[in-house]
Amino acid sequence: MQVYSFYIFDRHTECIYSKTWFTPPPPPPSLTTTTSPSNSRPQSQQPLPHPTSTTTTTSPAPASALVPRKSKNDDNAKLIFGTVFSLRNMVRKLGGDDDAFIAYRTAGYKLHYYETPTNLRFAMLTEPGALSMRNVLHQIYINLWVEYVVKNPLSPVEHTGGEGVRNEMFEMGLDKFIRGLM
Repeated sequence: MQVYSFYIFDRHTECIYSKTWFTPPPPPPSLTTTTSPSNSRPQSQQPLPHPTSTTTTTSPAPASALVPRKSKNDDNAKLIFGTVFSLRNMVRKLGGDDDAFIAYRTAGYKLHYYETPTNLRFAMLTEPGALSMRNVLHQIYINLWVEYVVKNPLSPVEHTGGEGVRNEMFEMGLDKFIRGLM
């Protein structure tokens, strides 16, 4: 079994921890190609248009260009939380409050979900054929999170402003635990 990545979200929907071991394999190539209507070459092979002017002007960079872009991992965490949030709400509306969202599977990965009584949300991406990891996520919460983060007097209670978990014992324990599963 292969674990791709692991995420922890706090009750304020912020990703406070993420770790990637492997990247999921790319999706199978599409059978259709995008072509332009003018000729049969794919869009990526179209010649670039020639510039009509040879003069260049320099202007100050826009303010948006000076702002550093968020990393791809931040974007992935937001997409994962949004997906989990939507699916969890759909399951509760269709099945009632007693039903719980546990996992979903695609052709490329399987997302496992565990929510604690304190509204921490643990999400793990694995290969599609993996069995349920709910017990594994519960063990991570009980044996690693509570022991190394909650009981640590130096660890903040709230992770405001996107401040993540920086606990070496938790990170080493999680890495060892996950590598023991693979």
